[in-house]
Amino acid sequence: MASRLAIFDLRTGRTETVLITDRLIEAPNWHPEDDTLVINGEGRLFRVPLEKPALVKIDTGFATRLNNDHGISPDGMSLVISDATQTDGSCIYTLPFAGGVPCRVTPLTPSWWHGWSPDGATLAYTARRDGVFDIYTCPVTGGAERKLTVGFQHTDGPDYTPDGAWIWFNGERRGRMDLWRMQPDGADLQQMTDDAGENWFAHPSPDGAHVLFVAYGAGTAGHPRDLPVELRIMPANGGASHSLYALTGGQGTINVPCWSPCSTRFAFVETVPDTDTR
Repeated sequence: MASRLAIFDLRTGRTETVLITDRLIEAPNWHPEDDTLVINGEGRLFRVPLEKPALVKIDTGFATRLNNDHGISPDGMSLVISDATQTDGSCIYTLPFAGGVPCRVTPLTPSWWHGWSPDGATLAYTARRDGVFDIYTCPVTGGAERKLTVGFQHTDGPDYTPDGAWIWFNGERRGRMDLWRMQPDGADLQQMTDDAGENWFAHPSPDGAHVLFVAYGAGTAGHPRDLPVELRIMPANGGASHSLYALTGGQGTINVPCWSPCSTRFAFVETVPDTDTR
C-alpha cells in the first residue's frame, strides 16, 4: 500500500493527486500565504511545494519522533510540532517555519497540538491528564495550561474558527463521538453533530463558511488508520452535513488544519494500492 497526498476542490468536486509515496505520510497543513503543504512521515516533517511536489525535509533539530499533530502559525512564520524525542510522551514545541531548534511550550506530557488562535497568542491541544483526554489551551510562549472540557469520555482535535470566537472539537459522550464547539474559555458548549457516524477532527474553513471533518462508521473505536471513511462538510453555524469523498484512511487523513487560504480547496492523505496513479 502507498500514501496518496491529494487536494479536493469544492468548486469541481474533483481530487488532484499531489504525490504518491510508499512512505507512510500524514496530516497535511497548508501554508496561509504560499502554495506549500507541510506533512509528517516516519517521525520527521516535510515541506511539499505544489509547483514541484517533492518531500523536502524540514530541520527540526533534536526532534525526530514527531507524530501527526503539527501546524503553521497564522502569520506563516512558525511551525508547531508534537514530539516525544526528549520526553515521556508527546510534548509541544514551536520553531521557525524554515526549520531550527524547537522551543518547548507545554511543561506537562503527553500533549498533542491541534489549533492556533487567529491572533497567534494561544495554542489549543489535547492532553491526557489523570488518564483522561481533555482539551486545554496555553500561551504560545508557554506557561500554565487551562482545561476547557469536562464530562467527556474522550476529546480530541480542537481547532479555532477564523474569527477566534469558537473552538471546534470532537468529544465522546454515551459511547459516541460527535462534533462540538465552545467559546475559547470553555463556555457555551454546543453539540454540532448528532448522527450515526463517529465524527473526528473538525476544521473550520478560513472564510468561516464551512467545517470539514472525517467520519468513521458507527461503532468505530478511536481513530484507526486504513478504514473506510468519508470526508464530510457542514455549515459553520450548524446543520446537516454531506459527504464529499469516500476513501481508505482515518488516522493521518486530516488530523490537523488542512484548508487552502482561499477556502476552495483542502489537502488530505489516503491509503491506496502502490500501483494507483489517480
